[in-house]
Amino acid sequence: SKEKMENKALQIAFFLIGVLSGECMNPIEEDPLEICWQKHAQHGTMCSLSMMGGQNYSHSGKFTDRVPQFSYDGNFSYGMEPQFSYDGNFSYGMGMENWWEMSARVVSVDEFGAKGDGETDDTKAFKNAWEKACSSAPTVLLVPHGKKYLIKPVRFSGPCKSALILQVSGTIIAPGDPNVWEGLNRRQWLRFKGINHLTVKGGGTFYGSGDQWWAQSCKINKTNLCQPAPTAVIFESSNNLRVNNIIVENSQQMHVKFRKCVGVQADHLKVVAPGDSPNTDGLHISASKDVVIKNSIIGTGDDCISIVGDSFNIRIKNIICGPGHGISIGSLGKWNSEAQVSGVTVYGASLYSTTNGLRIKTWQGGSGFAKGIKFQNVHMENVKHPIIIDQFYCDSRKPCSNKTSAVK
Repeated sequence: SKEKMENKALQIAFFLIGVLSGECMNPIEEDPLEICWQKHAQHGTMCSLSMMGGQNYSHSGKFTDRVPQFSYDGNFSYGMEPQFSYDGNFSYGMGMENWWEMSARVVSVDEFGAKGDGETDDTKAFKNAWEKACSSAPTVLLVPHGKKYLIKPVRFSGPCKSALILQVSGTIIAPGDPNVWEGLNRRQWLRFKGINHLTVKGGGTFYGSGDQWWAQSCKINKTNLCQPAPTAVIFESSNNLRVNNIIVENSQQMHVKFRKCVGVQADHLKVVAPGDSPNTDGLHISASKDVVIKNSIIGTGDDCISIVGDSFNIRIKNIICGPGHGISIGSLGKWNSEAQVSGVTVYGASLYSTTNGLRIKTWQGGSGFAKGIKFQNVHMENVKHPIIIDQFYCDSRKPCSNKTSAVK
C-alpha cells in the first residue's frame, strides 16, 4: 500500500542518517574490552577475555550470507557476528560444537604511561605497549575511549607471536606541524608492517590533522614546491587483516593504504576530509589481493577508493562515496612501467556530488592490463563524469608526450 511504501522510505532515510552520523557503529560504552579493562586494570589485575570460535574454518566460501571471519591458516570462513555476554566473554561460530578456546590478555596503552590529553607526546608509550602486545599470545592492545593520544610518525612491526587485536576506542591524533617529520619519512604517519592476523577495530578515530599539509600543497598553491605528504594509516606486507568500525579523518594525504597485503577485510569504515583537500584518497589498494571492502562511507578530496598495479581479486560492496573523485582503477603505467589489475567487482555503490563516478585511467607508454572489471548496481547523483575509461591519463603540470606506439 501507499502507507507501507511511505513508511519504508522513512525507514531507509533514517537508516542513512544513522550511518552518516556514525550512530550505527557499535556503542563504545558496551564494549566488553572497555568493561573488562575498567573492572580489572584499575586494581592492578590482568584483564583476560575468553574467546571461543568454531573450527569449521576449512569451509572457505560457504555461508556467504554470514559475516566473514579469518582462520589462522589464512583461509576465509563465514560465521556470525561476535556475541557478547556481560562477563566479558565473546564467541564466534555457527553452533556449540567443535569449539576452541583461548585467553586474551588486554594491554592498555595507559599502562605504559600514555596520558591521552591530546598534548603530551604518547609515541613512546604506544611503542612500548605494542612491543608487549606483539610478543604476547594472544593480546588485545587497548586505546581507551574518551581520550586523545598525540602520536608522532611511527612504525609498528611484526611478526607478532600470535593474532593481535588493536582496539582503538579513543582518538589517535597526528601532530599538526609538518616540521615534526623533518628527518623522517614524509610519506607515512602510522605504519603497520609484517603483521599477520591483525584486527583493528573499536569505533575510535585516527585524526590526521592535515590542514597545514594541505596549505603547503602545490595543488592548492602552484607557487609551492611539490613535496610528499604522509598517508595516515598504512598496512603493508600483512596477511589476514581485518579493519572494522574505525573512523579516519583529515589525513595529510591518503587516508588508508593496503600495500602488499593478502586477505583483507575492511568493514564499516568512515573516511572523511573536505572535498577540496588535495590527494586525500580514502582507501588505496596497491599490490594486494583477496581484498573485501564493504559497508563504508568515504568522502574526501580525491578518489574514494583507488586500486593500482598488481592488485587482484578485489571486492567492493555497499559503499557511499562523496565528495571526491569516485572509484578508480589506476592510474596505471606511469613512467613507462608495467601494471596489472584484474578481478575487480564493485557491487552496490552510491556516489553523490563527485567529479567522477567509475574510472579506469592508464598512462601512455605503460604496459600491462586492467581486466575482469565489473560494476553492478551503482547509483549516482550530481556526478560530473559518471563513467571514464582514459588511456591518455596525465596529471603533470606539463603536457604528456604521445606514446600510442606502446598500445598492442
